[in-house]
Amino acid sequence: MNPNAPLRTKPAPLTRSDRASLIKQVAIVFFGFLAVGLPLPPIALYMHDQLGFSAGMIGFAIGIQSVVTVLSRHRAGTLSDNHGARYVIRLGLPLSALAGLFYLLAASAPLAGEAKLALLIMGRIALGFGESLFITGAMSWCIGRLGPQRTGLVMSWQGIAMYSAIGLGAPIGLALYAATGFAGVGIAAALSPLIALGIAYAIPDVPPTGHAQRTPFYKVIGLIWRSGMVLFLATIPFAGITGFMTLAYLERGWSGAGLALTAFSTGFIALRLVASHLPDVYGGARVAMVSLAVEALGQAMIWLAPNPTVALAGAFVTGLGFSLIFPAMGVEATRRVPIEQRGRAVANFIAFFDLAIGVTAPAVGYAAGLFGYGTAFLIGAVAALAALVMAARG
Repeated sequence: MNPNAPLRTKPAPLTRSDRASLIKQVAIVFFGFLAVGLPLPPIALYMHDQLGFSAGMIGFAIGIQSVVTVLSRHRAGTLSDNHGARYVIRLGLPLSALAGLFYLLAASAPLAGEAKLALLIMGRIALGFGESLFITGAMSWCIGRLGPQRTGLVMSWQGIAMYSAIGLGAPIGLALYAATGFAGVGIAAALSPLIALGIAYAIPDVPPTGHAQRTPFYKVIGLIWRSGMVLFLATIPFAGITGFMTLAYLERGWSGAGLALTAFSTGFIALRLVASHLPDVYGGARVAMVSLAVEALGQAMIWLAPNPTVALAGAFVTGLGFSLIFPAMGVEATRRVPIEQRGRAVANFIAFFDLAIGVTAPAVGYAAGLFGYGTAFLIGAVAALAALVMAARG
């Protein structure tokens, strides 16, 4: 990553056909990812308030999904390269819907708390496999359709879909939880991937890009690890907000945690709507360095917030900072690999995001048990600064 690299030429405007393809893929990611975002705050509240589990166990249950996703990403990328992106989308979305059914069973079955926890974990595992497949397929499909010169644009809009699902899913999930209990959350989490599946059946595939032989995992990682590590560190603040903002508000005696999550997504989406082309034009490193400084500021604001208004502003600033990290580092990662390994590069790059979620949730949960839930945002600020140093040295 060279922040002094010359500017690149802005890609030509999208054709009508390209825009239609992008919209369909964005819709698939949005409805598929609702199954990820919608249950996140309710799972924490359900486990804390009704099942009585500790912060560490809550973190484990949230994070196990990302651990599974990390372990299956490379395989998802290989399947996408060898069999086509739509193939893996159609595998992943039903698995994501299955997770909602496990949540529903956990909420409604007359079982002990430990058995309900087991069902929740089974749902998180199913969602881990499902998300690995459909996100990898959607991004590989769209890059293949629009061209590698639009990698930053594709990842920006796919990310808008993902974090819109987080921002809208969080308050929807909390509202469903308040009105119908955790069972209603499970039903909604099962239905949303099925909507995405219907869209996926209506679109054509792009030809597979890979070869029959298997590409070793270490070879792909060797090409993208630096970009991936910047993404890993930059994702820790996001993981802290989605997993522990609600509990931090409760600990401080505040209301409006769902609004704070929406503020994060508002900042995230607003910047992407006007600046999604920047990584393709200026290069990933330049964009990432500015973004990481902003993200660290937002995390410090939440950590030190004396009232919910400052915390709300900090969530918004964090969203602005995190907005372009994923596409910026995605540009850096995918340009280092040949086209026949694009699916694997995309999959393993995204795995650094998943790994950050999987590591952060239990680690921050443990720290929160010792020092309070606000610790999540101090950790996030330090992680963003560390990513900034790594990007500058790259």
